[in-house]
Amino acid sequence: MTAVAEHPPVDQTDADPALRVEDLTVDIRTIAGTVRAVDHVTFAARSGETLALLGESGCGKSMTATALVGLLEPVAKVVEGSATMAGVDLMAVDRKKRREMAGPELAIVFQDALTALNPLYTVGTQLAEPFRIHHGMKAKEAKRRAMELMARVGIPQPEERMKAYPHQFSGGMRQRLLIAMAVALNPKVLIADEPTTALDVTVQAQIMALLKSLRTEYDMAVVLITHDLALVAEEADRVAVMYAGSIVETGSVAEVFGNPKHPYTKGLLDSVPVDAERGTELKSIGGSPPDLHSIPAGCVYQDRCPLVRDICRSTRPGLQNVGSRRKSACHFPAEVSHA
Repeated sequence: MTAVAEHPPVDQTDADPALRVEDLTVDIRTIAGTVRAVDHVTFAARSGETLALLGESGCGKSMTATALVGLLEPVAKVVEGSATMAGVDLMAVDRKKRREMAGPELAIVFQDALTALNPLYTVGTQLAEPFRIHHGMKAKEAKRRAMELMARVGIPQPEERMKAYPHQFSGGMRQRLLIAMAVALNPKVLIADEPTTALDVTVQAQIMALLKSLRTEYDMAVVLITHDLALVAEEADRVAVMYAGSIVETGSVAEVFGNPKHPYTKGLLDSVPVDAERGTELKSIGGSPPDLHSIPAGCVYQDRCPLVRDICRSTRPGLQNVGSRRKSACHFPAEVSHA
């Protein structure tokens, strides 16, 4: 079983989270027809906590993030649902209002720092831009704030590095630049989309320590998008497990990882060889995720599930309470531990 780090308790009684997502649904037009990439996703992110969206590649977690920040490709469209911050539904506002909220309310750190930064401009110009656009600062003041921000995220010699271009930075330093740009305007919610991809283990730890420090400093809600179970165990307070565009289990990391209530979650955890002896056969989840062009009726996990029964093939289970502040989309959550 994956070890779970101790985290301070999060006040789950907060009825007004920093971000509340309800029934978010995204369709994509393809040559073969329309597919549902995100299917009625619901979760809440609270100030001062980290919520992890966990799942395999292609499960819809990054598409969810892209929809929240309004950067979907033209072939994709939000067809249902809401995402509410400070009483404003992000899915209902126009582009101008969304642009005004980008930065002060909601920000994102993309996984590919090199492509997320503009290669034609110095990093100083790019870091100063949020201050000029949102606060109307003069160039000199914006530059000063940008240098302060570079120093805050651990980039040495900020005055000199301001003049450099993105390709002149290492992968870890570019990721720090993206984080600096994301937190420049003290956002209430920060989405970190695979923030440690392609970084070595030491740099990964540094980046996650920086995010944790900034979360505390700014009292942000952090939505961590990842496929890394160990990262979730170490860094997150709560987790929402995604499969084939849907959330199949939610709860505190300690509870979900310690006693999963969905067969997919258990399969993921069983595939991690913690304390396994040399020569032990590694476990894996049989089969493959369903083709989004032909999602089956009933449970989306039915073809890979060891607990599957007739009702699973005919009726899709919704997220239901399986304990205090825990939910699972399974017809037989009590049997998961024996699967």
